[in-house]
Amino acid sequence: MNNQQDKYGGKTEGMTLAAIDLGSNSFHMVVARASHNEMRPIEAFAERVQLALEMEKNNLCLEAIARGLSCLSRFRQALDTLKPDMVRVVGTNALRAAKNSGEFIHPAEVLLGYPVEIISGREEARLVYLGVAHSLADDDSARLVVDIGGGSTELVIGQRFEPKLRESLHMGCVTYTDRFFPAGKISKKCFEKAYRAAYKEVLNIRKPYKKHGWENAVGSSGTMRTVEQVICAQGWSKEGITASGLQKLRKKLLESKHMDELPELEGLSERRRHVIVPGVAIICGIFDALGLEHMDTSPGALREGVAYDMLGRLSHEDVRERTVSAMIKRSDIDEQNAEHVEKMAILLFDAVSRDWGLDQGDKELLSWAARLHEVGLSVAHTQFHKHGQYLIQHSDLPGFSRQEQQALGLLVRSHRQKFPIDDFTPYSERQSQRLKRLSVLIRLAALFKYVTSIEDIPPFITRVNEGGLTLLFARGWLARNALTSAVLKSERQQLKKIDFELELAER
Repeated sequence: MNNQQDKYGGKTEGMTLAAIDLGSNSFHMVVARASHNEMRPIEAFAERVQLALEMEKNNLCLEAIARGLSCLSRFRQALDTLKPDMVRVVGTNALRAAKNSGEFIHPAEVLLGYPVEIISGREEARLVYLGVAHSLADDDSARLVVDIGGGSTELVIGQRFEPKLRESLHMGCVTYTDRFFPAGKISKKCFEKAYRAAYKEVLNIRKPYKKHGWENAVGSSGTMRTVEQVICAQGWSKEGITASGLQKLRKKLLESKHMDELPELEGLSERRRHVIVPGVAIICGIFDALGLEHMDTSPGALREGVAYDMLGRLSHEDVRERTVSAMIKRSDIDEQNAEHVEKMAILLFDAVSRDWGLDQGDKELLSWAARLHEVGLSVAHTQFHKHGQYLIQHSDLPGFSRQEQQALGLLVRSHRQKFPIDDFTPYSERQSQRLKRLSVLIRLAALFKYVTSIEDIPPFITRVNEGGLTLLFARGWLARNALTSAVLKSERQQLKKIDFELELAER
């Protein structure tokens, strides 16, 4: 990795990266420096926010939003001081589920100065595995990784740095607190209900996981490490979490009638006292459903996985590229045609990016959309652009956030026929303008699919005007290419619907 050039023209060696995990229970931030293909932590911050606490009808409560924003104000101070080269912020289960997530996300983005990406459960599982794998020995043995969060639990089987099976289950220590231990009350009956619910969740994935198998199990997250610390401190295990130690801890916790009355157990921090009981119930359900007897723990988690994923993107190891390539293969897309449209889209992009204020991320999004613009043909030819949007937005696409999938699907939907104006309304004015401009580029690129460019030189000169674009052709070119001329003139009418002026001229 030393002296390796990244795709932005710099060097990954020595770069400082910050990863922020907006979890349902706690917010975490790690700031690390890239050194010889590893991330060396500089600072780590964690606060118990409990964003998912007291959610009603899938709405974040105002108190939780206030706690989260207060935490981020402190993270922002650290970012201003440390000045990382790249920052990525990801939201998990609570923000995935919340209907009013925008009430937190929008002020959070203003406060931090960076976008908040909502990642899917399976994407969260992939990133958790990546973080854990980098903290373990690099061997070929299959490992089961379990991460218990505030709103969901991720279970992954993988080898080395590659996950093979990934699942995110709807059970977490904060949501189980609300569901089974209201007002902090503890009883054997409540614990049994929580345990049974977790056991049933794991049963849904037990068959394929047991069939694949694993050599060792590893727990990630604060809940797992806390349980290990408590069990070992009591002398119930020499290291790791054991089935027998879990049962002893379970019995000890159930001696209390309320979470405020839990005994002062060595290894149990104050910030974990109100989630330890539901956490143990979930772990017991996992152990029994999968037949586990022992589980080690790892300091690696989602935030470390996000940092390593950023490092991979900078080093031309972007998992999103592999995801797009895999989707192209699965859908039997005409790769030659896709490549032709992609080249034309990028030529247009390079001609307008400075004037339109588009960046490298926009270029990547346009490139992927061009390569996938015909993915809907795997469903049907009629309305294939709409089928493509559905497939992209509802598929499991490793590496992509929910917002990226929505934007990618929108570009594919927009590349032909009527301009889907209503699909842009959920976006802010700035985001809408950006996506409309990218849509214009992919629409124009698709219109030139029957034109063979010579040595990647477009048959026109692109000029940016105040209200749109002018395509300047060599004299007589439009007459010699009647089909392209006709579709370009038709396209002018479509683009007028978004107040975009497309001018065609000859020199």
